[in-house]
Amino acid sequence: MTGARPSAVKKRRARERGGGGGGGAAAEAAPGRERRPVAAAAGGMNWARAAGSALAALLLLAASVLSATLLAPAGSLERSARDLDRKRHVELKMDQALLLIHNELLGTNLTVYWNSERCYRCLLQALVNVSGSRKSGEPSIAAAAVSTQHGSILQLNDTLEEKEVCRLEYTFGEFGNYSLLVKHVHNGVNEIACEIVVNKNPVNSNLPVCIAFLVGLAVIIAVCFLRFLLSLDDFNNWISKTINSRETDRLINSELGSPGRAGQLGEDAPPEAWCPTAVPPRLRCVDTFRGIALILMVFVNYGGGKYWYFKHASWNGLTVADLVFPWFVFIMGSSIFLSMTSILQRGCSKCRLLGKVAWRSFLLIAIGIVIVNPNYCLGPLSWDKVRIPGVLQRLGVTYFVVAVLELLFAKPLPESCALERRCSSLQDITCSWPQWLFILTLEGAWLALTFFLPVPGCPTGYLGPGGIGDLGQYPNCTGGAAGYIDRVLLGEDHIYQHPSSTVLYHTTVAYDPEGILGTINSIVMAFLGVQAGKILLYYKDQTKGILIRFTAWCCFLGLISAALTKISENEGFIPINKNLWSISYVTTLGSFAFFVLLILYPVVDVKGLWTGTPFFYPGMNSILVYVGYEVFENYFPFQWRLQDNQSHREHLVQNLVATAIWVLVAYVLYRKKVFWKI
Repeated sequence: MTGARPSAVKKRRARERGGGGGGGAAAEAAPGRERRPVAAAAGGMNWARAAGSALAALLLLAASVLSATLLAPAGSLERSARDLDRKRHVELKMDQALLLIHNELLGTNLTVYWNSERCYRCLLQALVNVSGSRKSGEPSIAAAAVSTQHGSILQLNDTLEEKEVCRLEYTFGEFGNYSLLVKHVHNGVNEIACEIVVNKNPVNSNLPVCIAFLVGLAVIIAVCFLRFLLSLDDFNNWISKTINSRETDRLINSELGSPGRAGQLGEDAPPEAWCPTAVPPRLRCVDTFRGIALILMVFVNYGGGKYWYFKHASWNGLTVADLVFPWFVFIMGSSIFLSMTSILQRGCSKCRLLGKVAWRSFLLIAIGIVIVNPNYCLGPLSWDKVRIPGVLQRLGVTYFVVAVLELLFAKPLPESCALERRCSSLQDITCSWPQWLFILTLEGAWLALTFFLPVPGCPTGYLGPGGIGDLGQYPNCTGGAAGYIDRVLLGEDHIYQHPSSTVLYHTTVAYDPEGILGTINSIVMAFLGVQAGKILLYYKDQTKGILIRFTAWCCFLGLISAALTKISENEGFIPINKNLWSISYVTTLGSFAFFVLLILYPVVDVKGLWTGTPFFYPGMNSILVYVGYEVFENYFPFQWRLQDNQSHREHLVQNLVATAIWVLVAYVLYRKKVFWKI
């Protein structure tokens, strides 16, 4: 009988686990309500607000540079940790560790197989062959690089007999040096033991993220404290006396009007103070939420420091990168309803508005295909290889369907429910029953195609990644019906060639995460955003009612997700999957989105505790920021040559600086009143 010594391995694993490191922008402006200072506010308040916003944007950029300075020592640690690895002729890359297999079994050749704990039902992959020991006490040694992103499964087989010798689960740390000892144990029973020991401790690969987070937190605290000081009259008076601000006051008054007379409708008051405005003030929480999603999208698309949790999940499950696109679609849906309601209230005809919707959708699709097409990385764009689906393309189609749906069934905005006792507590839903009927029909079509469409060579209703998943039984079935529909209707050369499933599952067929079938659930996500917009307008005078409804939607969608997934990553009826845009993915991210609005609305728009800075500025110029970062991604100062290309630290600093620059650009454009809309 052979096997590993479980007690020794468990003790060793318990000691070492803790030390291992872990390996669009198309939303239209959303009108709503915004708190504005009364015209009689002091000039110091205007100065304080402008100064606070400018300092917030500048401090964000400064924080990125400060992170670069604070993280500098990490590079030498990583390089020294790799010195020993080079001696073994194994050049370690990012998120890898060196594993030395010591085979003390006389005349027994071993084959080491490896797999990631996150690879669901995957075939084990051959890692290295180790020859048998020729002399007692002199083991045969082989070296291999192993991934440190997730826990590893190691299985050692007798090469000749193809029989399992032992099996281990272990979490390696980045640039660590480990030995796997395979030897006989004579304890009355001739048993084979496998044990992992640490030769050189790994580096803490997550330390740069922690430092960056602490620096960002310090900046936020500093900005909040500064805003508090600027809100104090005594502090403003002291500042004014210190800098002798007569000239400053003159300039402020000449730009904004005299603060002392701004509240009176006299001859010197500017026309804006008494003329009725054509556009209602905006809901800052909507723009802030859009900005949060956009900045996260920019950061993770720049690379997110090359950390696995800032990349898309290989198949089932969620990472930070998987949050941003659905949130953007959600807030686009809110903006559709809020902006269309405002435009119709100003007297615009439905036919004219339909033309604007169609033109905007066309421009989004065209920009996505021509300007930000990822196939440019393969050389000059060729029409026989152009990728047809994409982020902006999906936004364009989703925008068109949801906007037309709302336009067809648009009704006058009801009066506040506070004035009518007969007003239903479900008015925001009952008034939209035709739209809901259409959305539920679409979802029924998605379910029918996903689970009942026959796919040649694949089981009906297959939701897996193909490749080595499902024990390698369906290697060419990536995405099931979703992938099959894209390959038939669009052609394999016109969809994404490098899906995230290639990382763990080694898939070989093309698959597009922004494909045709997933667009149905993208429309559902946008309509949930429309529902949030209706809540904000239908109950605009009832803060408590809005918060209750946000909470109800958050819980309702969360319960649906729990039922569909069985609170499991892989074992549910419909797992959470960004590549498929599964319905559980939509309900989960929809629940998160309502929760974010539940926090942002009272904090930003009701209490005014936070202005949304700095996310508000890119949220106001989302198209320009998204297209801009795609076009200038490889240009300085957004990217530069790194001293150590295998360092998380250097990648993280570069990506943070690049993202902060786009926030600063958005702030400058906001101050200059430059907004790019299509």
